Amino acid sequence: MKIQIKNYIREVPNWPQKGVNFKDITPLLADKKAFKTAIDELARPFLNKRIDKVVGIDARGFILAAALAYKLKIGLAIVRKKGKLPWKTISKNYKLEYASNTIEMHKDAIKKGERVAVVDDVLATGGTMSATCEMIEKLGGKIIGIGFLIKLDFLRGDKKLKKFAIHSLINY
Repeated sequence: MKIQIKNYIREVPNWPQKGVNFKDITPLLADKKAFKTAIDELARPFLNKRIDKVVGIDARGFILAAALAYKLKIGLAIVRKKGKLPWKTISKNYKLEYASNTIEMHKDAIKKGERVAVVDDVLATGGTMSATCEMIEKLGGKIIGIGFLIKLDFLRGDKKLKKFAIHSLINY
C-alpha cells in the first residue's frame, strides 16, 4: 500500500495570522513511513544528476534538506534568518505572503561552479526561495533544481522561479 503523504499534512486555519491556512508538516515528520516516502520522492528528480550540495531553508527546510543530502550522499548548506549564522555572510531581503524578512548564508557555503539542489517545505509566494536562489547564484552556484514538499498553486510563487526546474510532492 502506497503512502499518501498529503494525509499527513495538518491544516491550521488562521495561523500565524487571520486568513492564512498554515500547512503543518509535523505529523508527516512524526510518521516514519510517511517521512521516508516524502524524502524518497523529493530525491527522485535528483538521483541521476550530478549535484554537489543540497541547500535547506530555515527552518523546516533544514529537516528535509538534511535527510535529502544524506540520501544523495552529498553536502548540505543552510540559509538562515538574519543574525543566526556565526561567520561572514551574504544576505537578501524579500517579501512573503504575510511579512518581509532577511535571510543569510555563509559566504563559503557554496563554492563557484558547485551544482546545487534547493529544498524547502512550502512554496507560497516564492519570495524566500527566490532570495535563496539569488544568493546561491551570487556565490557562483548552479541551481540544478528546486524541491518542495508542498506547493500552494493559488499564490503563484512558481512565477518568480520560472528559470528553474521545480518539483513538488503536494499541490493545493
